[in-house]
Amino acid sequence: MARAARGKAPRPRPRPPRGLAASLRRLLAGAGGGLGVAAAAYVGVDYLRYLSPAWHGRLMPALWAALALAAAARAPFYRHWSAELRAALPFLGSIAFMLGAFLCEAVSVRFVSAVMGLQWHRSAAPLPDTGQWLLLALNEKLPQSVVDLLRAHVITLHHYLMLFIMLGFSVLFGCIKAPGLGIATRYMFTMAIGRLLRTMTFVATILPSARPWCAAARYQIPGHPHPWAQKYYVPYASDSDAIRRVIRDDVAYAAVQSYPGEYRPDWGRMSFLVDILRPTPGEGPSWYHLLKKASGGCNDLMYSGHMLVAVLTAMAWTEAYGGWISVAIWLLVLHSAQREIRERHHYTVDCVVAIYVGILLWRMTRFIWSARDASRARRLAKLDEVQNRLIHAAKDSDVDEIRGLLKEVELAGQEKQGVSQRAILAFAAATIIFTLTCVVLALTLTSDG
Repeated sequence: MARAARGKAPRPRPRPPRGLAASLRRLLAGAGGGLGVAAAAYVGVDYLRYLSPAWHGRLMPALWAALALAAAARAPFYRHWSAELRAALPFLGSIAFMLGAFLCEAVSVRFVSAVMGLQWHRSAAPLPDTGQWLLLALNEKLPQSVVDLLRAHVITLHHYLMLFIMLGFSVLFGCIKAPGLGIATRYMFTMAIGRLLRTMTFVATILPSARPWCAAARYQIPGHPHPWAQKYYVPYASDSDAIRRVIRDDVAYAAVQSYPGEYRPDWGRMSFLVDILRPTPGEGPSWYHLLKKASGGCNDLMYSGHMLVAVLTAMAWTEAYGGWISVAIWLLVLHSAQREIRERHHYTVDCVVAIYVGILLWRMTRFIWSARDASRARRLAKLDEVQNRLIHAAKDSDVDEIRGLLKEVELAGQEKQGVSQRAILAFAAATIIFTLTCVVLALTLTSDG
């Protein structure tokens, strides 16, 4: 017996692959919150641009290169490319829907910025905001180190977008439920719905900016109001008797004052946008040039688009991954909200509404992608279906029948392969190359991604 025991040598364990990419793969796939470490490292290293630009210039390219190398090395071993292929069409549809929503929003931003004229922007007083008062009061009470932390640009819009891209790519390491394109579809579809709701909200009532100098610094809009505002707003803007009479008669009765004429360029089929965008001779030859300059607008846009992105990113991390990093991201969302108010990019109400709208919209779009394991539900349903047969086979000691039934249960939870392996590999390569190219272009061709 002892000789036989000595004869069975322990089987040597395979050595784990070495190198930076292998270390990152193990870190991201580990149960100790490796993805959270990578996300925190990204935010922390990028903040070095304020503390030590030289170190930021060294570490940030190295971090992105390491993460991209780890993803590319893991991609050939990913087991759910067939599910990603099935999710590709809804993903492309969500991209088209989101781009359409952004176009509608850009047109509306230009409209609300130009409709009242430059003189109105200069004279309209910002709305009283108790959130701004509270932050100014806290500046007097809190230690200076805390105030400096609240003022710091720890995280901005492009950080939230990149954090979501990191979350989506983590599907390669098994950190979140496949398909990764499924959660991306949900994110962009929810974003598009949120943008359309936001557009309808800020177009419905035009609010003055918390930064009265914004329009003069950013736009070349006409100084006088739009003809629509000349007839339906200006005569009833400040005269209480006129307001009372228009409410009673429900008719725009006042005579319109004399204003300069409107500039009307020939934009061909897009000339219907002239009345909406109010171009001026120095703003470029086409409507597209105006929309590129729309940016965030110079009115208060209810609700905050930046905060909507932040909340959707936090909701995606909370549902798909959880853990301490999700709590940290929510704290960063609150930090972003107070900084939006502190720097007067938005009123407090814009940030509050964006937070609960983002939460509600994300919960309403669960039908697109959910962190719940659908394969487990299919296996349980199949097990219920064969339960009686399994019991009879156990009573009859029919091992082959038991194995066959258990095999059916296991197969019920597996993904159906509808396309060839070669097509799946080609799709995998195209997806990785396309996504990484978009990330690189976003970071190099824009100021902040």
